[in-house]
Amino acid sequence: MEGKMSIYYDEEGDYLEIFIEGQSPTYGEDIGDDITLFKKEENNEVVGVGILNFKERAKSLNDIKLNLPFNVNFSMLKV
Repeated sequence: MEGKMSIYYDEEGDYLEIFIEGQSPTYGEDIGDDITLFKKEENNEVVGVGILNFKERAKSLNDIKLNLPFNVNFSMLKV
């Protein structure tokens, strides 16, 4: 998965979306507990995540720690 990260937060709806730019998701898969994974149709690669009731899940917006429904491997990042 390559591209710039795009983060969108809707405060009124308390909804957070995180996407890899340049990767347009073709479908969302609800995996429960107000979390949606966005995947490319041709290979099911995860290209984004949506989290409803985000503030409720984060104790403090200054110290955000969430359990994501997938693993992130930063060692693959190119600088």
